[in-house]
Amino acid sequence: MKNKICCIFNLAPHYRFPIYKLMDDELKCDFYFGDRVKSEIKKLDYKLLKGFKKELKNVSILNTSFSWQKGAWSLIFSKYKYYIITGEPYYISNWVLIILGNILGKKVVPWSHGIKGDNNKMEWFEKLFFKLCPLILLYGNHSRSTMIEKGFNPNKLICIYNSLNHDEQINIRKTLKPSSIFTNYFKNNFPTLIYIGRIQKSKKLENLVECLNYLNESGNNCNLVFIGKDLGDNDVLNIATKLNILKQVWFYGPCYEEQKIGELIFNANICVSPGPVGLTALHSLTYGTPVISNNNFNSQMPEYEVITPDKTGDFYEENNQEDLLEKIKPWLNIDTEIRDKIRNECYKVIDQNWNPKSQILTLKKIFLHAEN
Repeated sequence: MKNKICCIFNLAPHYRFPIYKLMDDELKCDFYFGDRVKSEIKKLDYKLLKGFKKELKNVSILNTSFSWQKGAWSLIFSKYKYYIITGEPYYISNWVLIILGNILGKKVVPWSHGIKGDNNKMEWFEKLFFKLCPLILLYGNHSRSTMIEKGFNPNKLICIYNSLNHDEQINIRKTLKPSSIFTNYFKNNFPTLIYIGRIQKSKKLENLVECLNYLNESGNNCNLVFIGKDLGDNDVLNIATKLNILKQVWFYGPCYEEQKIGELIFNANICVSPGPVGLTALHSLTYGTPVISNNNFNSQMPEYEVITPDKTGDFYEENNQEDLLEKIKPWLNIDTEIRDKIRNECYKVIDQNWNPKSQILTLKKIFLHAEN
C-alpha cells in the first residue's frame, strides 16, 4: 500500500491480536497504543506486531470522564495519509486529530460503538464528534440504524463488527464432540447453563443464579458453569451459597486454554448473559451454543446482534426474572437433530461477518479503494 495507515488506539486488548495481525501483514499499518483504560483488560504483546511504534500515555482530565492521549495529536503531522483511531469522543486528543486531519486533507476514521440511542445526555456531544468524521467504522447495525435516523449519511457508516481468534477457534471446533465433562463434574445428567466472561455486577449474574434455583425447584433440574475472573463487585457466590445450590454451580475461574473453553461451551445447552452480552455471544456461537440476553438493545453491546430468536438464542424482557425463566426452558431438552441444526446456525453467523477475515476485507475495500 502506497500510503501507510496510522492506527491510534486507546489500548491493545489481547483478544484483538488476530485482526491487528492481519492489519499489520496485509495493510502494513503502524500502531500506537494507549497504556491503560479504566477497565481491567489484558494487553497483547506489542512485539508480535511488526508495525508497533510506541505506547502512548492516557491521562484523565481533572478526574472527569474526559481523557487525553499524550503524543497522539502530533502524529497528524507525520507521513500518513490515513488514520484509524478508537472512536471515543471523550478523548479530547481525538477531536484534535480529526479537526487537523480535515484541515490538512488527511482522512481520520474512528472505529466506534457510534450513537446507541440510549437517551445519553451527552448525545449532542457525540453527534458533533461524529459529524466531523469523513467515515465511521461501526461495531454493529443497531448504531448504524440509529445514526441514520439522526441524520447521518448512510454511505459514511460502515459496519466492521467485532471478532475473536476465529482461525484458532475453527480448528478447535473441528475436533469437538459431545463429552462427559459436565457429567463427571456434577455427577448428574442435567442440562447445563453456561456463562463466559468477567463475573461482574453489570452482567446481572445474580439473576442467573436465582433462575437456576427456580428451575430446580420447578423440576427443570440444571447445572450452571461460570468461566471467567470474578471481579469481586457482585454477590454471585453469596447467593449461590445462601440458596444451597453450590453442588450445581461450577465456578471454573479464568481460562485461557481455548481447547478447554471450546469443550465447555460446546457441551452446554445454552449460554445466558442477563446483562449486556458483549464478546460472550461471539465465543458461545463460535462453538455452537445459542445465547440468551436482554432485549434493551439501546444499552446492549453490539454483539447482541448475533442472536436471532429461535435460531441462535433468544431475548428476554430486561429485569423480568419470570420471562428469563420462560426463555431458558425451551433450550434445556432439545433432541440431537435439532441441536445440530442450531449449532450450524450459530457457526454460520460468526463465519459470515464476525471474524477477522471479514473485517480485513472491509478495511481493504475502504483503504485500497481510496488508493485508486
